Amino acid sequence: MYVKLCGLRTAADVAAAVDAGADAVGFVLSASVRQVDPETARRLVREVPPHVLSIGVFSGVAAADVRRLAEESGVGAVQLHGDYPRAAFDEVAVVGVPLVRAVALTADTDVRVGAYGERMLLLDSPRAGSGHRWDLAALDGARPEGDWLLAGGLGVDNVAEAVARARPWGVDVSSGIEASRGVKDHGLMREFVAAARTA
Repeated sequence: MYVKLCGLRTAADVAAAVDAGADAVGFVLSASVRQVDPETARRLVREVPPHVLSIGVFSGVAAADVRRLAEESGVGAVQLHGDYPRAAFDEVAVVGVPLVRAVALTADTDVRVGAYGERMLLLDSPRAGSGHRWDLAALDGARPEGDWLLAGGLGVDNVAEAVARARPWGVDVSSGIEASRGVKDHGLMREFVAAARTA
């Protein structure tokens, strides 16, 4: 089970995520209570060992600015979160890092992993980062295949159930590992990774 811990803001967060066994860590580089600036992201990326993927998360940021911020921060991958067209993925692809397409599941969502040139697909709540769960029954008849992550309202208490129901390749969490909004709880980070892996 691939596990991404998102919204990290401090070196201690990164150390805790790595110690917990996370496969990927996310740094939010767009407007959010979890936002970090490119200089901070670059400093944190340097703390991430090679076997863990550092992902810059962008929402509502123009593709040209995503390219610039990704290069300034030195992230190992870029996550475009929301209603980005295929052209935006093509424009960001020139940075030369893997892409993650993060969307809410609707009747119009293309659930083919790689449909926009991305390496991973992430299915999230319509209100990303809110901690709100979404109806996993929507996956019936629209389940992706390949490298796709489930997100949206996951936490230590429900990740095993969600994995059993949705059967994703991986999971992503942000608010579900926080002591307060935007502040990570390192104990919850460890517990979440363990719960996801034993699901």
